[in-house]
Amino acid sequence: MANFEIDTLFDIQSQKEFDSLALKTFKFQYRYNGVYHTFCEHLKRNEDSVQQVSDIPFLPIQFFKSKKILTAKKNTEIIFESSRTTGAITSKHFIADTTIYKKSYLNGFKAFYGDVQDYCILALLPAYLERKGSSLIYMVDDLIRKSNHPDSGFYLNNLSELKIKLEKLESLGTKTLLIGVSFALLDLVEKYTFSLRHTIVMETGGMKGRRKEMIRNELHNKLKKGFGVDAIHSEYGMTELLSQAYSKGRGIFKSPPWMKILTRDTENPLEIQQVEKTGGINIIDLANRYSCSFIATQDLGKTYKDDSFEVLGRFDHSDIRGCNLMAL
Repeated sequence: MANFEIDTLFDIQSQKEFDSLALKTFKFQYRYNGVYHTFCEHLKRNEDSVQQVSDIPFLPIQFFKSKKILTAKKNTEIIFESSRTTGAITSKHFIADTTIYKKSYLNGFKAFYGDVQDYCILALLPAYLERKGSSLIYMVDDLIRKSNHPDSGFYLNNLSELKIKLEKLESLGTKTLLIGVSFALLDLVEKYTFSLRHTIVMETGGMKGRRKEMIRNELHNKLKKGFGVDAIHSEYGMTELLSQAYSKGRGIFKSPPWMKILTRDTENPLEIQQVEKTGGINIIDLANRYSCSFIATQDLGKTYKDDSFEVLGRFDHSDIRGCNLMAL
């Protein structure tokens, strides 16, 4: 269990390097992750039969709700937990090495947006702040600290204070990132209007039961008009991952080099689809070294030849076949 893969993880330069590391990660997790090993055995997939990335089985994300997904008897440093809706069982991600998570989001942010110290970071994440165990709060809190900007910080319900802060930073020409959950950003622009030229507005998705879900175009059009910006950025991450993808507009996401999005056939979940076909989103997150790097999500999406992708909705049930779909 050498650290070779971890040491080289954030230096991936090519598809060949990614594929090689993915296959090594599969072998490691097949050997040392009991839950994943059992899942692969049920599918009759093993080290001999998995010869290329498309052969690797993807663990249904629902397993994080019922099983402890942890590799190699590692100790747990922290547990990230998903949002809870009434009567729902939360997902739990047992993190054995927080340094990998930190390296992942810091390298990812730098790849897409540059040095975090170039920004003032304002976070409007009430649904996440109001509970414990949010991986998003963990990440944003660290980004705020590393920005070293005196005005960086979290906002809960103090929208008037946030308005004043945004206008002050705008008047100073300060490079600013406003990251917020969708319903809270809508609350802000329904109360105030802006004309932002130095601020990136990034939504993290989801209404968290506070508002009716909206299709992406409707949401982004309202936010663009309210903030006076040309594009709304988006972050795509989840409790079960240690990496994030980002969109700089139009809902088209790109992943960092150690993360890859594939789509599976909705009728045959073991079949990986060609690009530009709608299917269930499968994620390879090589930063998930000590849990599971190969996850079949309940999101519906489409990939493109340049490795970009978009999220089109969610399966309406936990059924892996996903015959019935509900567009967001």
